[in-house]
Amino acid sequence: MKTIRSIWSKIRLKHNIRSKYFLLMIGISIPPLLLLGFVSFHIARSTLIDHQLKTMEKQLQTSSHVADLLFQNIINMERLISWNGDVRNELVNSEKYVRGGLDQDTTRKIEHLISSYFIDTQYIDSICLFDNHYRAVCYGNPNSSGKYGKGGVHQEIARFPWYQRSLEEQGRPVFFGYNVLNEGQSNSTFSSVKLLRDPQNVFHPRKIGLLVVNIRKSMFQRVFPQEKSFEWAILDFTGKEGKDVFNKVPPLLLKFLNSDAKSFPHQLQEKGYLISSYQNETTEWFFIQIIKEKELLKQARQIGVATALISSVLGLFALFFAFFASGRVAKPLMNLREIFQKVTVENQELNEKLVRAQLEKKEAELRALQAQIKPHFLYNTLDSIYWMAILKNHHEIAQMAVALSESFKLSLNQGEDMIPVSKELEHIRHYVTIQNIRYQNRFRYIEQVDCAVMEKKIPKLLLQPLVENAIYHGLEPKVGPGTVEVIGSIVDGQVVFVIRDNGVGIADMKQIEQGFGLRNVRERLVLCYGPESSLTLSSQVNEGTTVEIKFRPEAGGDDKC
Repeated sequence: MKTIRSIWSKIRLKHNIRSKYFLLMIGISIPPLLLLGFVSFHIARSTLIDHQLKTMEKQLQTSSHVADLLFQNIINMERLISWNGDVRNELVNSEKYVRGGLDQDTTRKIEHLISSYFIDTQYIDSICLFDNHYRAVCYGNPNSSGKYGKGGVHQEIARFPWYQRSLEEQGRPVFFGYNVLNEGQSNSTFSSVKLLRDPQNVFHPRKIGLLVVNIRKSMFQRVFPQEKSFEWAILDFTGKEGKDVFNKVPPLLLKFLNSDAKSFPHQLQEKGYLISSYQNETTEWFFIQIIKEKELLKQARQIGVATALISSVLGLFALFFAFFASGRVAKPLMNLREIFQKVTVENQELNEKLVRAQLEKKEAELRALQAQIKPHFLYNTLDSIYWMAILKNHHEIAQMAVALSESFKLSLNQGEDMIPVSKELEHIRHYVTIQNIRYQNRFRYIEQVDCAVMEKKIPKLLLQPLVENAIYHGLEPKVGPGTVEVIGSIVDGQVVFVIRDNGVGIADMKQIEQGFGLRNVRERLVLCYGPESSLTLSSQVNEGTTVEIKFRPEAGGDDKC
């Protein structure tokens, strides 16, 4: 009987120790692991949000600077019109005729003067000029100039707030986020208004008219980078009520954007959005960037899930180990402490690596966006150089700037590697224009390309480097003028291009064959159209050089190139 009680007591004691040890392990393992996962998630979340807000601010600042260049083009055009002596004379002379609208002769003269500036700015939709008697002459899209495009007298504009503001600015251009001449009917344009004053009266300039320029809002598509995870908007809070100038946001967010400047950020944050803004220097408009927080925190949630899984596995392992090691409490506890220390360090290193990887990914995305903006920034800078050259009557510089900017635009090709043959030939023409300006029209360019070839797509910069080689290695060393020809046709199902010059020819064929330009074209040709494509080179000293390219267009594809 005593033996049975003794055995039973030992069993109960062993069971009690195992239970207490088991509960103790639950208490010292599971809560710290849960706490570690919670802290790791929130550290990653906070780090990603802070980094994203800084990234958004940099993007908005860059976009605002690009917009300033486009606004400056509009301002330059307005200055040219206001400084034009013929415009001034027509406006001053129109004051002699008080009654009725302007006569047909005056109207035609002013329309002709406006049209001479209209073609030089890409995004201008219409231009309206008012004299001191509020008689209008408009040129351009009649939909954006509204009733004013039909001429006549419009004294009612003197009561409009936008007119009063232009008077207050004393000749400085004022940008409005809507079409002041056709508000509510033309949502695709916005206006710039400039009070015209007599430039001949320097000390007491008097008002001689009003200039209204309507600009297409599609201009802003060049300002913002093409990033699907972000929403963009431009808001105008210069008036009593906020106005939506331009937006790429879902309709659900528009009701928040149309509220006042102080409340809409808080309303969007309550709906789970991160928002960043930057005020444009020229217009005082706010450039807004919005991203849904849950889209940004996908990576942080992945970190949280990974931490939870690791914690669960470790917890289960700890419980299993404690249950079966209850007979030797001390040793398992020591071993378990060492295991937890090692696992904790590894878990922290894993979290740090995950966070670092996400931050590096965001940095790479920022660099990619900036790489897209920088070419557009250079393109717009060339536009500014063009305007400066026009103002100073340097027509060759203006022509070269236009050719270089168009060439650069074709090289970008909106990020696509394939380009129609017609655009590649346009790129060549711009290049030859630049070289002829540089070398006093020494080079004659002949283009004979069949219509069937024009819309075929080829890798961009496939033909231009060959024309460049012909000029630099063939025609430039030649004394006197020279000719380069580009011939394109389809022969037996193959596209054939021939680039021929009558230059000095090639004495050392091996050196040219090993050159980077020719080698690059040959490698890209094989990559896109396979080994059946060919590039052959033939030359005679003092007679010229011929390069022939052959390939089957169906053998290539965008996925290969």
